[in-house]
Amino acid sequence: MLRYKRVIKRLLVLSLFAVLIFFIVSAAKFVKDETKSSKYQSEYLSSITQKLDFKVEPGPNSKIRYPKYGPYDQRLGYTLLPDAIAKLEKSGYSVVAQAKSSEMMDQLFDYGLYPIYQEKTRTGLRITDQNENILFSANFPTYGYPTFESIPSLVLQTLLFIENRELLDDTQTNKNPAVEWDRLGFAGVQLMAKKLGSNINVPGGSTLATQLEKYRHSPEGITRTMSDKFIQMGSASLRAYLLGPDTREMRKIIAHTYLNSMPLAATPKLGEIHGLGDGLSAWFGADFNEVNTLLADPSINQSTYIKPAQAQAFRQVLSLLLSQRRPSYLLGPGFEALQTLTDSYLRIMTSQGVISAALRDAALKAQVVIPPRENSVPAKFMAEKKTQSVLRSRLAKAIGLKSIYELDRLDLSVKTTIDFETQKAVSKALRRLSEPDGAKAAGAVGFRLLSETNDPSPIIYSLMLFERGDKGNLLRIQTDNYDQPLDINEGIKLDLGSTSKLRTMVNYLEIISLIHGQFKDFSAEELAKVPLHPRDYLTAWVISHLKVTPDIGLEALLNLALDRRYSASPGESFFTGGGLHRFNNFTRDENNKIMSVRNALKDSVNLVFIRLMRDIVYHHLYKPGGIARWMEDPNDSRRQEYLEHFADQEGQVYLRRFYGRYKGKSAQEALEMLTRRVKPKASRLTMLYQAIYPDSDIEALTAFLKSHLPASALANEDIDKLKEKYSPATFNLQDQGYITKIHPLELWLVNYMAGHPEADRDDVIEASAEQRIDVYRWLFKSTRKNAQNRRIMTLLEAKAFEEIHRDWQRVGYPFGRLTPSYATSIGASGDRPAALAELMGVLQNNGVKQPLIRFETLHFAEGTPYETTMNRLSDQGLRVFAPEVAKVAKDALLGVVQGGTATRLRGVYTDSQGAPLAVGGKTGTGDHRRQVRGERGVLLESQFISRAATFAFFMGDRFFGVITAYVEGPEAEKYRFTSSLPVQIIKSLEPTLAPLIRKPFGIDKSNQEVNLVTTDKNHS
Repeated sequence: MLRYKRVIKRLLVLSLFAVLIFFIVSAAKFVKDETKSSKYQSEYLSSITQKLDFKVEPGPNSKIRYPKYGPYDQRLGYTLLPDAIAKLEKSGYSVVAQAKSSEMMDQLFDYGLYPIYQEKTRTGLRITDQNENILFSANFPTYGYPTFESIPSLVLQTLLFIENRELLDDTQTNKNPAVEWDRLGFAGVQLMAKKLGSNINVPGGSTLATQLEKYRHSPEGITRTMSDKFIQMGSASLRAYLLGPDTREMRKIIAHTYLNSMPLAATPKLGEIHGLGDGLSAWFGADFNEVNTLLADPSINQSTYIKPAQAQAFRQVLSLLLSQRRPSYLLGPGFEALQTLTDSYLRIMTSQGVISAALRDAALKAQVVIPPRENSVPAKFMAEKKTQSVLRSRLAKAIGLKSIYELDRLDLSVKTTIDFETQKAVSKALRRLSEPDGAKAAGAVGFRLLSETNDPSPIIYSLMLFERGDKGNLLRIQTDNYDQPLDINEGIKLDLGSTSKLRTMVNYLEIISLIHGQFKDFSAEELAKVPLHPRDYLTAWVISHLKVTPDIGLEALLNLALDRRYSASPGESFFTGGGLHRFNNFTRDENNKIMSVRNALKDSVNLVFIRLMRDIVYHHLYKPGGIARWMEDPNDSRRQEYLEHFADQEGQVYLRRFYGRYKGKSAQEALEMLTRRVKPKASRLTMLYQAIYPDSDIEALTAFLKSHLPASALANEDIDKLKEKYSPATFNLQDQGYITKIHPLELWLVNYMAGHPEADRDDVIEASAEQRIDVYRWLFKSTRKNAQNRRIMTLLEAKAFEEIHRDWQRVGYPFGRLTPSYATSIGASGDRPAALAELMGVLQNNGVKQPLIRFETLHFAEGTPYETTMNRLSDQGLRVFAPEVAKVAKDALLGVVQGGTATRLRGVYTDSQGAPLAVGGKTGTGDHRRQVRGERGVLLESQFISRAATFAFFMGDRFFGVITAYVEGPEAEKYRFTSSLPVQIIKSLEPTLAPLIRKPFGIDKSNQEVNLVTTDKNHS
């Protein structure tokens, strides 16, 4: 019985063992079959991918996910989208449509997988004009295989042999290309061996599919952890089944994508290089199409004769495919190691039957070198690319990018407001002006234009033209004939002369409107009690009219203001800008006339505007509550404060000038520079030496005097007495300057730097606080009232110009300060053409400042889960002054064309019915000179830097702009053209501009409903 039980027990154990063996064998067989066929994972993963889709819907998607890292996502701009969208929204754009991903897609993203969709291999920035004409288009990589079928068989087999030999095995229809189990297992064993101390190189276990995930989406494009590897494999596995369980087509896409996108080392000229095509061009200077033609020859692997060009092409391709392992090293300092590796692969590939022995031998003999780059000459800037350059620089700024290089690689399409066909025609016309025949044909040669002897080629002409729209001021044309990237409309500060009279007139009218608004509801008794200052002429003038005509309207009053009359006499001197100045008119026949502001604007008369600016400054100083009213009280404590402020401010000006003179000089060199400017007398030189070296002994002083004075001059001098008499302890700093005839602060500076040779300018300013005040003690005496008042008025005038500057800035003045001088009214403070156009736009928009619009629509990441369309919002703008100010100012500008400095343009432009358009504007001419002055302000040298002439204009009620003629360099002195030149050019452009000017304002397509894509993005 016991024996029987033992037998039964053994049979049960054997049965269980057999069952266990069966299950083990079955499981092993299942794993083996599954790793080979991927049958079950293909069904499972493809069922997941069917739930992965996204569609574009109206409005923003608050739940949209953006990638945070990955070279591909960074390069195409997907990672910067949140910041770019936020920045654009702040500047007036709105998201009108955005992608919305499926729930499964969002879940996988939240789990850490990369978004699974058909990614782009080639993309880049695309810019179109308002009519969808392409202005700029970039594709990166530049070269690539358009289809899988276009890849030469030899190139494809070489890639597969190196990276993924089983990828295109058609016998396994459902194979997962993300993992090769034997390769991964071997790599795992090797890794374990290395961990245990074996000194071996571990081969990569990545397939092409996982490599694509790694270099596109992993942080920095590398695998840092096992977690990174699993994310790559998981994402690659899911992506492989986007087209269903059968992965054969996807495997072709993987090979095709890899060849077009593999990362290679960057070059200094081109930056990042991706793809075999760009790699061949960048690193070997090879023509991609020619290489493919050579390698696509069907006889290349059967023939016994291989052409040298074929051998070299194949070696280049093989080298680049191998370099992908460590591109920065192998295509740099390790280039020789790369060639050794290439030789090794040529032999292995022959032994494995991939290539023929003839191809191997020819390729081994072929020479592959990297062409030298240090002697490459930068490409000449093309004038026709100016539009592209300007638009891209502004677009980069709008999005928040630091470089055009980054911008061009974005997956972004932008629609601009430019009318490119008209702009091309204008550009062509402006370029013709550089030729003598073209200048003559445009009527640019003549009185106040170009002379017969002038070379027209150095002159730069630029034009900006805007059209009023519902969303703002739409830029239609921005072009010039300058063959360099610089944009003179917005890039530099120019002396534009009398265009400042336009700003002054508008500011004047605005002040009159404010005074009218302040007092228009006052009764006659209340107006009589207004505390008017004798110098506040503008307030007094407005009140006088309100007393006579209490119900006078603003427009009527402004027209009367333009009819106020001023003297045009140049005989008066004006205390402004800290000194006494005289000004001249452009022509003598304007002198001694009495004329209205309106006529002075029409004929551009300087002295009228000098006096008008004085009235504006006086208004800010003396209006009720004005900043200079306190000066009427001689005991006001502010007098001392202003004097000390003046002393401190002017002292700093002098010290900065002196520091620049002596910076980098030794104490001895500085002393010698001063000595040459002091009259060679023993007394003065003694004072000078001891001011610099107050602790010097008698021997040093004697040596100094003997080296700078003849013996006869010292024969009757007692140097001991000189030293004692001219001791710095006897004379203060002001006295020392008086004796030596050197500015006291200059003496102090040289003394200070002799003791502090490492001091910088800030140290000098900080250390001189007491001396700056001490030097001006004379000014604080009660007997110096006139001198005090002049200096206080200089400071007060500067404060008045701060208020004027704020007014100018509100209508587009581009710089941070104005020159505090009446000369600002005739151009002393400079300007920019684009800023003048902005002011003209405020006038066209009836006193409302509208945004300048270059870009209507921005379409990011089309066909991706991040797709976003942004449109420019309609903008109500900012009212900066009353509409009556704009109307009256425009009426005055019409006079400039009807009978003033722009009269040659009268009647030239017409509307679609042939009726003359209302055209107005303001002209301006300016010379920019570098002036060198010596002692006491004597002019030593005046060197021409540039000459510019501008015409800011409006046409009808829709268009406005600015045209400029500019020439730079010392040769500018040879040109005598005035603003008549740009006026003549805009006249000559009438046939070119007329179609645009006459065209009815079109429907803003960006307001139309967005065409939404609602199909499955992954499976369509």
